[in-house]
Amino acid sequence: MIRRPLTVALPKGRLLARVADLLDRCGIDTSGLSAADRHLVVEGDPVRFLICRAADVPTFVEYGAADVGVAGKDVLWEAGRDVAELLDLGVGRCRMVVAVPAASPVERVSQLGFNSRVATKYPRVARRFFNGQGIQVEVVPLHGNIELAPLVGLAEAVVDLTETGRTLRDNGLRIVATVGESTARLVANPVRYKIRAQEIDELAAALKAVTASPQAGGGECADRIDRSGSA
Repeated sequence: MIRRPLTVALPKGRLLARVADLLDRCGIDTSGLSAADRHLVVEGDPVRFLICRAADVPTFVEYGAADVGVAGKDVLWEAGRDVAELLDLGVGRCRMVVAVPAASPVERVSQLGFNSRVATKYPRVARRFFNGQGIQVEVVPLHGNIELAPLVGLAEAVVDLTETGRTLRDNGLRIVATVGESTARLVANPVRYKIRAQEIDELAAALKAVTASPQAGGGECADRIDRSGSA
């Protein structure tokens, strides 16, 4: 019986090139991904690629439109989708942090006032973090320009991603806590993983081998987070 190619959902943006490099080193033809800005489906054998918004990868995987996918840990936390996490790819490494204006008297998150407003693109992650700290804040969801919120009085703090902290510093913010660290993960649809276990395991094993090599290294910040941390 002729089997269809394994469908892999990949995120658009800077992380795509890093993941394509890992796949290429696994012996998978990724030449079609060079046109990913024009084609959302890249046909190939033994895999075909779906090019998605980073936040949508877990949804495509959960509903079976893709057998496997690559998503940042922060995206997995925020999406809350039913997917099986198979492998830490070690690229796209970033930190999710709490930051306040440089002139703020706040030195740790426990000093944020009752119902302080916190702006973020990751409201579920932020609420989980502050609830875990026993701190009541009002989470203000934004889709971009998070650093602007404290500058115009919309929020007393932000929860955002950073690789080096430079963007936060350039916008007059300083970090007071780390929520978690994040890297890109290989995830699978749980049902498809049972049906196509051998193929998916072979892909995971090949990726594990190349990520363990010295060439793998870190990566650019893409949309990511790991686990709730202490203040």
